[in-house]
Amino acid sequence: MTASNTEVDLSEPHMRGMLASVGLDVEYVRGVGDILFYRTDNGIEVPVLDLVGGYGCLVFGHNHPALVEKARQLLADQVPIHAQFSFHPYANSLAIELNSVIQRELKVEEPYTALFGNSGAEAVEIAMKHAELDRGTRISDLQAHVVEAWRAAENLAPFIGSDVYDRLGLPNSAGFDQVARTVQRANEVSLSRGPVFLALEGGFHGKLAGSVQMTHNPGYRTPFSRLATQARFIAIKPGAVQAALAAERMEVILPEIIDGALRLTGMAVPRIAGFFVEPIQGEGGIKVLDPDFADEIRSAADAGGFPVIVDEIQSGMGRTGKFFAAAHIGLIGDYILLAKGIGGGIAKSSVAMIRSSRYNGQFELLHSSTFAKDAFSVNLGLSVVRMLEANGGGAYAQAEERGAALRAEFESVRAQYPDVVSDVRGLGLMLGFELKDLSNSADPILSQNAAQGIIGYVFAGYLLREYGVRIFPTASNPHTLRAEPSINLSDSAIAQVGEALRGLCVLLRKGDGAALLTG
Repeated sequence: MTASNTEVDLSEPHMRGMLASVGLDVEYVRGVGDILFYRTDNGIEVPVLDLVGGYGCLVFGHNHPALVEKARQLLADQVPIHAQFSFHPYANSLAIELNSVIQRELKVEEPYTALFGNSGAEAVEIAMKHAELDRGTRISDLQAHVVEAWRAAENLAPFIGSDVYDRLGLPNSAGFDQVARTVQRANEVSLSRGPVFLALEGGFHGKLAGSVQMTHNPGYRTPFSRLATQARFIAIKPGAVQAALAAERMEVILPEIIDGALRLTGMAVPRIAGFFVEPIQGEGGIKVLDPDFADEIRSAADAGGFPVIVDEIQSGMGRTGKFFAAAHIGLIGDYILLAKGIGGGIAKSSVAMIRSSRYNGQFELLHSSTFAKDAFSVNLGLSVVRMLEANGGGAYAQAEERGAALRAEFESVRAQYPDVVSDVRGLGLMLGFELKDLSNSADPILSQNAAQGIIGYVFAGYLLREYGVRIFPTASNPHTLRAEPSINLSDSAIAQVGEALRGLCVLLRKGDGAALLTG
């Protein structure tokens, strides 16, 4: 079961050691549907039920025959992988089909422009850059307005009241030029401040230099906080969004002439570049966003003039019973990010969809990606979307039905072990099975691994070794095991999962941490 030894391990050896410590250093040699296979030392293939599903990539499972055949056809046809800076009609076709789904599920008639990338984190980076380009344009427009306003005020030769001097800390002898220069310096400070993105506590949006700053978990973010854009993380509770907007509010000072006298007024500076939202927090513990809170986010963005960036990288592509998880909660994004499942488990691809009223065509000259928008990955993406949409969206109904069956099994285990299982949540085939916090367990193995945040991987190693079930915890909520299998998950597989989780619960009820590690 353990991967074969090599003379020197130079490929992420630290990670290999961690995997080995909990029994997850397995070399899988084949995958089909929801099954992965590894070989024993004598060459016998052993099946493993895979509920990880490529962290949401495998809505149709490993190596789906139709997608494998499409990939073979594309390669046999010698489609160009590298034909950058040329016309890509297949990319336009995919953008049109995605727009059709947006119009149906989200009821948005305005078209979205597609920008392609290679990964979910790159889609996030695209969104960040485009949003800052848009904010920069608004800043420039505001700068021009401020200059014109003060020029017009000077021409009116206004009387300067004592309240102006008091506000600016100037002597009453100061003339209009000194007042204007003082205000200009203050305005320059306000206008030069960098952007702030809003994101939710518990959110995960990637681990690149920019995207990691949108990820709430400080373990991922803090070591690189000096590299990138600032984010403000908002608790998911009523009023939190408005409080964040108030805290980030900045103004420029404008002149207002009333009865020949100079008064000072303020105008908001567009400090917030965008608001990142997952309809279902994946790495945060499979938590579905409340529709009322989603409405609060949408209303705040409309009032503040900044975009809502909906991250569907893990939740999208039909897994929840709809193409977009946001459709379940009525959240309309100005940007919609897709990746993972859009490659069908074969290609590496992503797309950022941007509402046309917010789209800046100049961005296409400022951002490029060597492997993006190639004929292989995009045509596979087209096949995935068409498979999801076929038969009146039969795949969505299947995801909903299979998800309900798996959830019922999870709930059955929870009912049997209420002292061990804390919660079952999610939508469709994006489910979380949360075990109670073991940080204060009397068993030192359980308490220490829980305190170190790796208890979920201890669970995973046990379930793999004893039951042939592959399931991992969410990255920022280690007591939550997440299930993201394919829409073809069988009843026998669901029964196998139930048996495995019951076996785990028996040991946790006993407080037997040693059995999790030793078998």
